[in-house]
Amino acid sequence: MNREDLIQKWLDHNLNPTELEAFKQLEDYTSLTKLDQGLAGFKADTVNEDEAYKHVLKSIDSIKKNPKKLYATLSKIAAVLVIAFGIYFYTTTHDTTNNTIASQQKSIVLPDASQVELNAMSTLTFNRSNWNDSRSLTLNGEAYFKVAKGKKFDVNTNLGTVTVLGTQFNVKQRHNYFEVTCYEGQVAVNSNIKQITLLPGDTFLIIDGKYIVTEKESLSHPSWLDHKSIFKSMPYREVIAEFERQYNVSIEFDAINGSQNFTGSFTHNDIEIALKSITLPLQLKYSKTDNIIRLERE
Repeated sequence: MNREDLIQKWLDHNLNPTELEAFKQLEDYTSLTKLDQGLAGFKADTVNEDEAYKHVLKSIDSIKKNPKKLYATLSKIAAVLVIAFGIYFYTTTHDTTNNTIASQQKSIVLPDASQVELNAMSTLTFNRSNWNDSRSLTLNGEAYFKVAKGKKFDVNTNLGTVTVLGTQFNVKQRHNYFEVTCYEGQVAVNSNIKQITLLPGDTFLIIDGKYIVTEKESLSHPSWLDHKSIFKSMPYREVIAEFERQYNVSIEFDAINGSQNFTGSFTHNDIEIALKSITLPLQLKYSKTDNIIRLERE
């Protein structure tokens, strides 16, 4: 694991014993732990404004005849303000970001014990410091959520916002593709195209700016959690894009109509079986060279 990932997991208090030992070997380990201790102990004392004002006036009066003392005092004040601002900025703006690469899934537990399963090539970002005040995060990719009951919970994407109080749902946002499926509770979806409230089994789908009516979902959770992708009347280019994410390959299909609908599925743990699953129904053949796959008509 590289240095940046170790530091990120340390900030999230998510290092396992092996990673902790690796973190301790970093050159700036001592500096990082000192910063953490400083942040943990940073707390403003209760201030009596009247007394503080009188004390400042008294201090100014005592040093106004001594320019050197005044300069030294102001320098100390400036240094304290810089440090305080730095600590405030760090604790209030530092975001926690979780990424996945091709063919990877990741489990995430949010500060309120809500659970997130992040699909391949996805990014999830939230601010841990103000989570209790605003349960809001940003998703680029696909994730399945089990939200703990509490205040409003927002999932923000480039194509719309999903709002719930406590439920289970899946959100997929990829380029011009936006899909939300509710598995438990209720989900409110707000996009530029349409605003709707979803009940269990309902799906909200927008492709290329068009709202698509879908069938009722019968599964209790998204199929990708079981390492399988299922498609119902989906443009073939979306099937190819998901295949590339799950197997970390590049697929060339210039001679194939990417807009034609595909109904079927492929597994995430056997590329040969998966290739047959997405080519045989359309009477296609394929060839492989390293990580490049080419599809052609038979």
